[in-house]
Amino acid sequence: MDSFASNKAFAEKIAVTFPLLSDWKRKTTKDYGLYNEESGYGNRATFVVDKEGKIQHVEVGRTAIDPTGAYQVCQALGGGKKTDPPKP
Repeated sequence: MDSFASNKAFAEKIAVTFPLLSDWKRKTTKDYGLYNEESGYGNRATFVVDKEGKIQHVEVGRTAIDPTGAYQVCQALGGGKKTDPPKP
């Protein structure tokens, strides 16, 4: 639930070219079961979605900030260059 500006800076830092979700109303966070009622915040998560729109991989928690798992799934699906993933 980071701000648009925060997501933009993070995307530039790790060199991604796709948009990152900023979910201020927490609707998507709740829809995906990531909302923590006690804290009022969502758990951090990274989703890999294939070309058909099917979720192929979900990384939840502190490890979701590291793009390595998502990068590996993208390579296994036939996308991405065969280089090391960017460092978070």
